[in-house]
Amino acid sequence: MLLIVAAMIGGYMAMNIGANDVANNVGPAVGSQAITLTGAILIAAFFEAGGAMIAGGDVVGTIKKGIIDPDLVADRDTFIWLMTAALLAAAVWLNFATAVGAPVSTTHSIVGGVLGAGIAAAGWSIADWYQVGMIAASWIISPVLGGVIAATFLYIIKRTITYKSDVLTAANRMVPFLVAVMAWAFGTYLMLKGVKKLVKVDFPTALVIGLLLAIVVYFLIRPYVANTTKRLENKKSSVNDLFTVPLIFAAALLSFAHGANDVANAVGPLAGINEAIAAGAVATKASIPIWVMAVGAIGISLGLALYGPKLIRTVGSEITELDKMRAYCIAMAAAITVIVASQLGLPVSSTHIAVGGVFGVGFLREYIKSSYARMLDEIREHHADHDPEAVEAFLERFEAADVTTKGEILRDMKAQASSDRVLAKKERKALGRVHRIELVKRNLLLRIAAAWVITVPLAGTLAAMFFFMIRGMLLP
Repeated sequence: MLLIVAAMIGGYMAMNIGANDVANNVGPAVGSQAITLTGAILIAAFFEAGGAMIAGGDVVGTIKKGIIDPDLVADRDTFIWLMTAALLAAAVWLNFATAVGAPVSTTHSIVGGVLGAGIAAAGWSIADWYQVGMIAASWIISPVLGGVIAATFLYIIKRTITYKSDVLTAANRMVPFLVAVMAWAFGTYLMLKGVKKLVKVDFPTALVIGLLLAIVVYFLIRPYVANTTKRLENKKSSVNDLFTVPLIFAAALLSFAHGANDVANAVGPLAGINEAIAAGAVATKASIPIWVMAVGAIGISLGLALYGPKLIRTVGSEITELDKMRAYCIAMAAAITVIVASQLGLPVSSTHIAVGGVFGVGFLREYIKSSYARMLDEIREHHADHDPEAVEAFLERFEAADVTTKGEILRDMKAQASSDRVLAKKERKALGRVHRIELVKRNLLLRIAAAWVITVPLAGTLAAMFFFMIRGMLLP
């Protein structure tokens, strides 16, 4: 009876993982209109289930990240109650977060659940507070790293492609290279994270496999880009079409790796309960029966299909406007941050990285557009005494120029004598601030950040309450 109840709660947890966490893998691709919402759900459901069933592994650690010491758990029954309470608490919190549209970390939810139920079962000494501190550090490390990497890639794309006067020639040169870098990152990511339970691969080997894949992709994508650009107009929006296919592959590969890794959040405690009932002892490592993995795989796919669209829209379009180039940058941030963090031993969350990437590209665009508005004000101020029509003609020439020519125009203007200027430097800066453009929704930023910070303590508090309730019901 306990196992049946635990299986139901494990399925409920898996559904909430599908509803909340999977949005990070496909949200940017949907928001940029690389794929439709229905297409994204089908791709993600298939690859999440495939990742869980094929690469989810035969053995799972029941206590995520070693957050508590299992030797201090008194007996088998206490361990079962602890794991059941942790699963239920994490699932309830994820359900609430999904309902209010906040993408949160499922790993942090289950860690908080195990921590809270463990403390309720055996006191404060059971917790590994160093690990708790590392998880708290990831609240800052993950989004900052994700945001910086995504913004860096977007800036590279802007400087090397979209700011050029001949956009298509620049795209012909740069897009195959960018897609090859993506293949390198995703090849390495998949070897390290996606198939680590099938094949043990060290970091240098994973890098070499990724590099070989990148070389193959480069020579395959070059003729495709060359043929596609012949049919496109020479404008910025045309470049977006070149990133559609890479984004579909990215969504599929991210979903596969997520299924292989994060299904453990649902099936780890369930496998532990199954092992404890079968072996009659506390299990820190548990074999995963096929039915347990199926509960996780089917639950994730079902949760995504039924409740995923809400969070997919939040990540894909509500935080900031995404196009395919920006979505590419976010996908790159997701893969590279995990690779770098895993080698440096930094604690990161895939949810926080992806959402940080979305905010990163949004804030970069804000900064660039605000700077551009200030440039135009500077130009108007320098030509205040000139014919307005001549000024507007000059501005049209300025806007049509590529980034190098624009820089030269501005340097020439700044070289003018200060006596010729209408406004002082301080007044011009104030004028620039008036034109600050907001492209990121601040209220969503605050809501999501608050949800991240309270995930572990709230899941822990819920788990402690559920543990005492379960113990009270089942004690003779």
